[in-house]
Amino acid sequence: MMAWTEPVDVLLVEDDEHVRLATAQSLRLASLRARAVDSAEAARAWLQPGFAGVVVCDVQLPGDSGLVLLHALREQDPELPVILVTGHGDIGMAVEAMRDGAWDFIEKPFSSEHLVEVVRRALAQRRLVLENRRLKAQLADQHGGGPAGSLLGASAAMEQLRTLIGTLGQARVDVLVHGETGTGKELVARALHAASGARGAFVAINCGALPESVFESEIFGAEAGAYTGASKRRIGKLEFAGDGTVFLDEIESMPLALQVKMLRVLQERSVERLGSNQAHPLGCRIVAATKVDLLAQAREGRFREDLFYRLDVASLMLPPLRQRREDIPLLLGRFCAQAAERLQRPVPPWTAAQLAAWQARDWPGNVRELRNFAERWVLGLVSEAAPVAPRPSEPVALPQAPLDEALASVERQWIVQALQESGGNIARAGERLGLARKTLHDRIRRLGLDADAYRAG
Repeated sequence: MMAWTEPVDVLLVEDDEHVRLATAQSLRLASLRARAVDSAEAARAWLQPGFAGVVVCDVQLPGDSGLVLLHALREQDPELPVILVTGHGDIGMAVEAMRDGAWDFIEKPFSSEHLVEVVRRALAQRRLVLENRRLKAQLADQHGGGPAGSLLGASAAMEQLRTLIGTLGQARVDVLVHGETGTGKELVARALHAASGARGAFVAINCGALPESVFESEIFGAEAGAYTGASKRRIGKLEFAGDGTVFLDEIESMPLALQVKMLRVLQERSVERLGSNQAHPLGCRIVAATKVDLLAQAREGRFREDLFYRLDVASLMLPPLRQRREDIPLLLGRFCAQAAERLQRPVPPWTAAQLAAWQARDWPGNVRELRNFAERWVLGLVSEAAPVAPRPSEPVALPQAPLDEALASVERQWIVQALQESGGNIARAGERLGLARKTLHDRIRRLGLDADAYRAG
């Protein structure tokens, strides 16, 4: 089988030499790369699996007809666009051929403009099909690619990240993960845990969401009677993890008083429960994560510098999505497939122009924002046009509900949006809403919301 010496957009199959030359020239003048052959047999000799172009084929050919070639190509690749060129008397046959899988047909005589238009549409469809195949293949490869296989992306930054996780996994050293909101810091921590081969548990703690009053007992544990209400012994998260991994998300939110105790635990590799003088060996690895510059925080007195250096034995920097835009099609394909399976809906198709526009976005919420976008896309809630605000002269319709109910509904929507954007972080959501943390806690409780439900996995 012969191989293409250069990329080809259109394989033209036409036995009439004058028509073949004129048609090929029309395609090339439209900046389409065309290869012309004079028979079905010659076309099959040129075509290979995965051909990225389209086929334009006359129905009436010497030897095998265009219909025979169509059936052969359908067996090789059912999604390869084949455009049939027919004479006036072949219209009925062409329509039947379309039922058998032809992409379109053009009736002779045809204008070069019409031919180019049909070919361009077919090429756009072909590129979307091949891109979808590439994404599916990449997903399949990465899904089984070891502990870091769930970290999707073919960019150099993600390849380097997966390599580092494989290296650090067995090292069992404490790790500090840096990354903006929504970049997947917990996913990295879980990959490190999986790469370690440890049999202990993976324990995730959001330092920004844990009330300071229970912080110490949650992490270090407590003996019965250690404080009011402590009726029985409580094993802390560090002890419970065994030889596993404790993930301390938003470590910058840990109270300064507890940072001193955490530093001692890491130095001694042992932990004492509240109300106890007995030290228990610390077998777990600590993976801490932050979205801020901890060293700058330390210089401002908001984080202990000695704890920073104790945690920063090894560092992993997670790139924001805007620095790996080439991974967006892969991620979007994965998230849409997951949403479609969960919601029992088909994935609406998108155009190459839409995908290019999405790749050009900055995505300040990073992968988390893209995942939410994919879910809205599957639900049909994405509007490409920006909503038009009403003119000042237009009356605004009042809600059909009592004022208190309407205000409560708006309050609920604002709080839900803030929780979604902050990943369930009460403190950050409160900052966005201009509310004190306790006030927001009270309102969440009154509205029957669960902040943990908005945490990203």
